[in-house]
Amino acid sequence: MTSLDKPTQDAGQSPPDGRREDDGQVHDSRTVTEAALFEAFGGIRGMVETVLPGLIFVTIFTINKDLHLSAIAALAVSVVMLVVRLLRKDTVKHAFSGVFGVAFGVVFAMFTGNAKDFYLPGMLYTLGLALAYIITTLAGVPLIGLMLGPVFKENLSWRTRNPGRKKAYTKASWAWGLILLAKCAILFPLYWWADTTQLGWVLVILKIPPFLLAVWLTWVFLAKAPPPIDVFAEMEAAEKAEEAAKAERAGAAAENGEPAAGRHRRGA
Repeated sequence: MTSLDKPTQDAGQSPPDGRREDDGQVHDSRTVTEAALFEAFGGIRGMVETVLPGLIFVTIFTINKDLHLSAIAALAVSVVMLVVRLLRKDTVKHAFSGVFGVAFGVVFAMFTGNAKDFYLPGMLYTLGLALAYIITTLAGVPLIGLMLGPVFKENLSWRTRNPGRKKAYTKASWAWGLILLAKCAILFPLYWWADTTQLGWVLVILKIPPFLLAVWLTWVFLAKAPPPIDVFAEMEAAEKAEEAAKAERAGAAAENGEPAAGRHRRGA
């Protein structure tokens, strides 16, 4: 860990065990960040579910040039992965998005009769997502913050209460937008100039590395940012404080009412 990751500490102020006092906080922050990114982007299994249908399609099409068989096999693999998740009661959002993405590609390719169009909906989605990252960042509400805020239990508190995290989300959103734009700059010319197998294999190759680069940069930016503000914990604490205040007021009212009740009984 470099000196940029943690504040310096004066000599003679180290804990007895020789560790810096903020080691645990930094480690916890990075662990939480890693876990949140893993959950948000699906982890290794999510990457496999993203790559496998396209790999099946281009492999079969490379062998026999059969659009229908390639498309049906890719869709079948997506459905099987979704069913497996449902049976295991796992999170299905990534599998569902994969099935819908493959289904759109299959329908589009079948409609046009051009096997390259199997990839076009996904390419257009990538371009749209790149523009969304850039536009929302320019508008001051970076998309990556909108996506990860609920995961970190901070919602939108980073916009006004945590400028360090807003800066990190801004950098991460720029990284995602520019990386996806660079990917589109490679794929769209190939869509026009290359054949289906060439485009398909380049797409398979470009599925994971740009994604991992963007996730790694996001982790770097967020790991060095201030910790998130847990707005859910704040709401729970506020509710408990309000309940305690009500109980205290009720107790004070009861104590103040006891002498008056006693005087009333003695007067009777």
